[in-house]
Order: sequence, then structure tokens, then C-alpha cells
Amino acid sequence: MHTLWRDGLPCAALALALALSLGASTSQAAGNEIVLGASVQLTGPVANTGRYYKDAYELAVDQINRKGGIKVGGKQYTLALKIYDNQSDVNLSVRQYTQLVSKDKVDFLLGPFASNFALADSAVSEKYRIPMVQGGGASDQIFSRGFKYVFGTLAPASNYFGSTIAMLKQLKPMPAQVALLYADDAFDVSVAKGTRPLLEQAGLKIALDERYSSNASDFNTLLSQIKAKQVDAVLVAGHETEILNFLRQAKSLDVSPKLYSFTVGVPSEDFRKALGADAEYAFGMTAWLPSEDLKDDWFGDAAQFAKAWGARYRYEPDYHAASGAADVEAIVKAIEKAGTLDPKAVRDALAASDFQSLYGHIAFAGNGQIDLDQTVIQVQGGKPVAVFDGRTFLRDAKYPMPDWSQR
Repeated sequence: MHTLWRDGLPCAALALALALSLGASTSQAAGNEIVLGASVQLTGPVANTGRYYKDAYELAVDQINRKGGIKVGGKQYTLALKIYDNQSDVNLSVRQYTQLVSKDKVDFLLGPFASNFALADSAVSEKYRIPMVQGGGASDQIFSRGFKYVFGTLAPASNYFGSTIAMLKQLKPMPAQVALLYADDAFDVSVAKGTRPLLEQAGLKIALDERYSSNASDFNTLLSQIKAKQVDAVLVAGHETEILNFLRQAKSLDVSPKLYSFTVGVPSEDFRKALGADAEYAFGMTAWLPSEDLKDDWFGDAAQFAKAWGARYRYEPDYHAASGAADVEAIVKAIEKAGTLDPKAVRDALAASDFQSLYGHIAFAGNGQIDLDQTVIQVQGGKPVAVFDGRTFLRDAKYPMPDWSQR
């Protein structure tokens, strides 16, 4: 039995079982284990998305171990996890990552959810020169600091709306005026910064460009402006709870532009269940769909991964889940390529990554981030369907969406 640390303090043995139920696992149990550490949002405002990463890490680790683990320098290893709940508190998350590398002595790091967390937590991996692979933070800020030990499997936030904007240009009628709304965190600020020039290059007029507070619950003022300015298309960068509040209030005020598109929510089963029929017509984007064409060495393909996920967790995986699993796969591939557990050698092997995963092609750019195309999806018949691949329509978009009063 090993002591679980929480918030920097050792817990009593009695509390260990409770902590383990929240996703914390023991580490350094044996000389044949490679321990991956992470701090993830299992409680607090963004726990609904944070759980994807805990679940992805566990499923990937179990599957890799089931397939024989990792062979390094002629020795066979299994993977182990050490996961803490950061309670959606970025300061606690930093302390926990420091704990993981300085006291728990984990071998390598997996990331948290959300760019503001990854931005802060990756400073720990850089300081201690322990590689971190994270699929929860896409902000360009994370990868603009010249850090060498953080790697990201989400596409750059600055281009999240790239495929959506390409679609807007092909819609009939093309939206005459666009509203850009974004939360004041690292990811959403990066989204907005990259979206503005894309809209201008597309010849789309920005009628409203407004920042709102993270975890905002009141969007009445912004919605009133959208209605007054007769905006045709609304692009919103935010978190899932914010998007839920936004859409519910849009219905209440009968604010009905031709199109709503969101950076999050649409791929999520819980989001669609929470809104029911009111989720219909909403656009979003994803860098991943559970296709049989996406092959890997452990699950077989993305469709089999999705099936295994559903059987184990009883909810559908989305791109957060796939990116989290790919993070584990990237570390394993790098360890095997390096032939050693030396952090610097594994870091160099990560930088040279070039392999197919259940998530897509993993090849990190010089800044440590990959770039995957976003597919535009829309809720049709209660399900997210692929509509536009950045160049052509894959199926008809339901556009313009009907007024709330006519649904």
C-alpha cells in the first residue's frame, strides 16, 4: 500500500480508497513499472470534460498492458498511473504536478484538461525536464514559449474555426454579418485572435466582437446585441456549461440567427442530452471521428476504441477522449524508440514522432504541437454528423436554422 498525496499532504490509509475511486492510483510499486502522472479535473466546474482524460488514460494504459506492455532495453515493463483530482483549480494543479515529479517521482507526465491549466502545468515539466504529452490544451500560448518538454495533440486554437469559416463562404445565402464571442481564458482568447483575420480574409463582416467572463451564466446582454445588429452567424468559443447557458437563453429571448457554431459541446453526448431538441441545428467542430480508417497498434482502429470505451464507461467518446488515448500512445512509442527511460532521450524521441494512432497522424511540429484538420459537425436528428471537411460538403447542412418559435 502506498500513501496517496493530495494537495501536498499525506492522507490517512482510510482515505486512500476514496481517493482511488476519484481516479488516483499508486505509483512506483515495482521496478518493472513505468509510471505516468497527471492532475485532472475530476470535480469542479469543468469536471464533465476533465473525466474524458482520466478515462482515456486508464483505458489506454490497460489496453497497452493487456497487449504485453512495453519492452525497453530487453526488459519488459507495464504502465501504471498516478492521477490526482485538481478540483478545477489551476493553482492546485500546479502543486500536484510539482508533487508528481519531485516527491512521487513519476517517470513521465500526461496533461490536464483546458489550456489555462496546460499553460501553467507545463512550466513544471519544463522546470524538471520531464516530458509532458497533453491533449487538453490547444492555446497557441502554450507552444510559443520555446519550451522543449511539452507536446500537444490538439490542433492550434487559432485555427479552430478555420473549417467553419471556409464553410460559411459556401453557404447560400452567405452570412452577411458575424458575431464572435469568446471567454477570457487562454484557449478562447487564442481562438478569437486567430479567427478575426480568417473572417476578414473570407470577406465576412464582424458585427460583434466581445469577450465574456469564464463560467459566465448571463448572456442576455450579448444576445440582445446579436438580435439588434441582425447578426447572421454567431461563433462562440467557450466551455460546455457556458454554451449550455447561452443556448437556453437564446431560446428564451428568441434570438434566432441563421447559424450558431461552438468550439465545444456539439461532440458531447451529455451536451446533447442536456439540451434535448434544443441542440438541433447547432454547429461545432471535431478533429476526430471514430473511423475504422484510423489504425493503431493496440485497439486496432478508432471504431474499436469507441466500442471499448462505450462498453467500459457507458457514454460516447469524443475528440477529448481520443486525444487523451493518443497522449499515452505517443509516450509509449517514444520510450520504445528511445530504448531507455532517460527523460531527455524520450523527449527527443517525442519530438521525432511520426506514427498513426487511433486519433490520427502524430507528428509534432518544432513547437511541440500537432495540426489536424477540423471537420465541421452539426446536430441533425439528435446526433452529431460530419457536414464539411474544410473543402467540401460531406452532406447537406441544415441552414438557415429555423426560428426558435417555429421549431
